[in-house]
Amino acid sequence: MTLARRIAQFVVGLDDATMPEFTRDRLRACLINGFGIALGGLDTPFHRVAADAAIALDGSPEHGATLLGDGRRASLDGALSANCALFHGRAQEDTCGTVHLGAIVIPMLTALVEARGLPLERLLPALLSGYEVAGLFDAAYGAITAPGGLRASILYGTLGAAAAAAKLMDLDADRTAAALANAAAFTGGTLQSFADGTDEWRYQLGVAAANGLRAAALAAAGSVSAPAAFEGRAGFVRAFVRTDCDVEALVAGLGRDWAIDRVTFKPYPVCAFNQSPVDAALALRARLGGRRLAAVTVRMNPYETGYAGMLERGPFATISGTLMSIPFCIATTLLHGVPDMRRMTDYHDAAVADLIARLTVVTDPAVPNLSADIEATTTDGEVVIERRRASAADYTFDRAGAAALVRRIGAEQGLDPSIHDRLERFVDGLPGGSIDELLSVFAAARSPVLQTRAS
Repeated sequence: MTLARRIAQFVVGLDDATMPEFTRDRLRACLINGFGIALGGLDTPFHRVAADAAIALDGSPEHGATLLGDGRRASLDGALSANCALFHGRAQEDTCGTVHLGAIVIPMLTALVEARGLPLERLLPALLSGYEVAGLFDAAYGAITAPGGLRASILYGTLGAAAAAAKLMDLDADRTAAALANAAAFTGGTLQSFADGTDEWRYQLGVAAANGLRAAALAAAGSVSAPAAFEGRAGFVRAFVRTDCDVEALVAGLGRDWAIDRVTFKPYPVCAFNQSPVDAALALRARLGGRRLAAVTVRMNPYETGYAGMLERGPFATISGTLMSIPFCIATTLLHGVPDMRRMTDYHDAAVADLIARLTVVTDPAVPNLSADIEATTTDGEVVIERRRASAADYTFDRAGAAALVRRIGAEQGLDPSIHDRLERFVDGLPGGSIDELLSVFAAARSPVLQTRAS
């Protein structure tokens, strides 16, 4: 039996009876984080760019979906482009391995429920399907494909989006396998925009969502799709990973090694790889007590220092550059404390630039992933070292932890706490409720943002 077919059978078999109890809290945490980060990103520019492009391409179709950032309507494709950019706007979306799947699948499923009237009862199993399929491939191949310049969020996120859409559409195993095969043929995406500090990566997630949905829609319409889409001689694994596909090894963990259990959240609006270094810098800053610094050395794992954009030193002109840069994130944290959006968009801070010039990043295989060693030498010659050893578990929040995170961000953005009360009622009420409840949450949140923008 082909890999696509075996994964499809797993997806079709996911329902309320077969989903482990712990996954429900994890899925609610992902939903609260995803929607909450989007609410906290209403004043970011990226969704407006994507929304204007969508309207220019598609007009305002009556039977499309709502652009959550401004309330206009667009085609499903246009809504995915704009809404995924909104969820990605703060760069604080969840991470499953190296895939930012929540910012792909959550807005896709939301738009599909609204536009097509599909039942909310399928939302949680569909969301779980997306995480499990994308997480399966990322865990197996992400460490190989990222150094080659391929971005996991679109490469594997497209597969997850196809699985989630197929589940929400209630496709059978044959048609779900076809959706996965189609997605394998439609995926891809590079990392160069991180190195250049540009914004293409902001819009890649909408492409992944749209291609995944299109893969499922084609399957539902009867597409004839390659059975060996993944393991074939010219299939997904051979093309992107440049190795043979071990089908048995891949499927062995389905339903046992749950990808949803590896999903992490970001306390700060910086790259996932910079979360632990920022924590280390905050602890070091507290120990230094305001003493002046002569030099700083940061040691991190080769996989992370080798990721596009991580070693960039500026000058910077966009947050796309600063949030990836180890030197910028460490320097601004040591000087100013928690790196909020205001600090991350201050591109002309002379003190930060001066400290970056005296900051060295060392690639050290002895430092584990999600960890950092920071050595600070003060102007009076004292050396202070902070070692941060972290794992995914340190950033794996439950539903309550995710709620606390997005409420903090909401407070920073001036959102009325009642907005989060309403959001949590919607999420906690699933599989009941109505998509209109969620749309009204965004309408209430964006009203003051739009008024401020207009003035």
